Amino acid sequence: MDKVFIDVRTSDLTLSEIFRQIELIQSDNPELEIFLDGDRHAIVGRQRKISDAER
Repeated sequence: MDKVFIDVRTSDLTLSEIFRQIELIQSDNPELEIFLDGDRHAIVGRQRKISDAER
């Protein structure tokens, strides 16, 4: 299940601040894939998938 970190519709962050927040959230949550979801208009985290090569 995806976790919403920041709803950008209700935030007054600039685009560069949004990308900085993504970097900060990623560093605090290395087990998650962090991305800007255009459909939800939010910064979202999703559990990383483990590839066969990483097992």
